[in-house]
Amino acid sequence: MKVPLSPSTMRIFEQLPNRRTRATLPPHPIALGVAALAALALAITLTACENVASYTQPSLVRVIDASYIAPAVNVEVEKTLLAANIGQGTITPYGTLPASNDAAIDVTAATGGVTLVDTNGTLLAGHQHSVFLTDNGAAPNSYEVTILEDQQVAAAQGHSAFRFLNQAPKTGPVDIYMVPSGITLANTIPLVTALPVGSTAGYISFTSQTVTMIITPTGVLTPKYTSQTIALTGGEVRTVLIVDTQLTSNPPVTVFMANDIN
Repeated sequence: MKVPLSPSTMRIFEQLPNRRTRATLPPHPIALGVAALAALALAITLTACENVASYTQPSLVRVIDASYIAPAVNVEVEKTLLAANIGQGTITPYGTLPASNDAAIDVTAATGGVTLVDTNGTLLAGHQHSVFLTDNGAAPNSYEVTILEDQQVAAAQGHSAFRFLNQAPKTGPVDIYMVPSGITLANTIPLVTALPVGSTAGYISFTSQTVTMIITPTGVLTPKYTSQTIALTGGEVRTVLIVDTQLTSNPPVTVFMANDIN
């Protein structure tokens, strides 16, 4: 005996095939397009991330010429000309080069192109360096190239940082004073004491103010060099090259100063 189905039960059975049919229908073409675009965007994003992750910062490089006997020179680093026709006392602006663990450095005569000295050095990514040309002293027309790592961040707030390169063989070891305005040399403590010839004192931080730089032979209060007043406001980073004056006895020392930062 068949039991008649109620109208509500009949409606449920009528809807079941339709629901099964909708569940097995293939995706709509528009849905497929949206999915493809999403996948493409994800791939591009991942590729961009890989490129950023593999980026290597360059190295900033300059040239400092402290040689007494070298002729005018050209300096190439990794076949990039950083300095052309320079002489003693030149401190060039920074150039941008790829970082390298074995960068080729070639110093040639500006006239004739003869190689005076060549070497290799390390250029660190994101750092600042100076290619420092000096006389070897072991033989006439003998030179040395040193790679100096320069400070690449500003000095602390309210402070200045100075580095000193003593290349004054006639003067010998030196004391270096930063004499505050209104203070005498006799009442000032040297910032650097007994800096030998061929040595570097760097970077020394001190409170920023208006000062006069005075350089004396070690242990003597007779100035060999007295600068103009230097107004320091904070953050400055400087490199100071000290050499003998070649044509005069007064002053006997010449100073070349470069801005490492600001």
